[in-house]
Amino acid sequence: MAVLTVQNITKKFPRVKALDNVSFEVPQGSVFGILGPNGSGKTTLLGIIMDVLKASEGQYLWNGEAGNAQQRRKVGTLLETPNFYHYLSAEKNLEIAAAIKGYPKDDIERVLKIVNLYERKDSSFSTFSLGMKQRLAIASTLLGNPSTLVFDEPTNGLDPAGIAEIRRLIKNLSEQGKTIIMASHILDEVEKVCSHVAILQKGVLKTSGTVSEVLANNEEDEQIIEISAANLDQLRELVTTFPGVNKISGNNGVLQIYCKNEITPESINRQCYSQNIILSHLSVRRKNLETRFLEITDENKPVL
Repeated sequence: MAVLTVQNITKKFPRVKALDNVSFEVPQGSVFGILGPNGSGKTTLLGIIMDVLKASEGQYLWNGEAGNAQQRRKVGTLLETPNFYHYLSAEKNLEIAAAIKGYPKDDIERVLKIVNLYERKDSSFSTFSLGMKQRLAIASTLLGNPSTLVFDEPTNGLDPAGIAEIRRLIKNLSEQGKTIIMASHILDEVEKVCSHVAILQKGVLKTSGTVSEVLANNEEDEQIIEISAANLDQLRELVTTFPGVNKISGNNGVLQIYCKNEITPESINRQCYSQNIILSHLSVRRKNLETRFLEITDENKPVL
């Protein structure tokens, strides 16, 4: 059974349709990324499934049941950074959060250890780095040991070290059996931690599935081969004559060739050499989530 089922959800505001007939399922134990640029409807969707907003049409189910207070109590949510008191310690702040949520104080030690802040439990919140503050916010969502966690842009505004900390934490929570639903626009980070993704664009669901399914490009059945040579213009002109080449783009002195899978690096090297072009760089690059996202949303398509 899916942990979350979203069925034909539409959300209309006076001047805009934020979500348009969105449907997908979140499998138990998955790390499910909801992807899209700002304004795509990610936060609106999270607000609906957490009953902060009401859908104009459609419904959602938690573990096969309509959303209700009891179901939501099983979900740890971080839709925005909690208003922690800067002059209080991490432990004191969590005591307040536990009291508000109706959870016992004896759970605080456990969640602080999970987010690797137990040694700093007596330090004031004001002394924490941004990454530590975000980990304390996640600790707050872990009070009561919920089986499902919902995060909105958990790495937003963090430096690389802070992003790496949150990434490790999400992986650890997933290994503990938690189902994690996270909205993000940082595609590289999502690819590193998520098992499943749904891509939204202007409120419309473009695709959803496992990361490997979304990365697959069944329609074009193509690969990306990167090449470079001293005379890049001559190389580009030659490559455009190769059969099976769909698109070519250039970046930092390297050409990316989008071509049929039957084309091999060896055949490209041989054809270039036959025309007296010596390649200085030749490699096959797997499509990443950013590349696939741009293809799916029809943005920044490489052209010949």
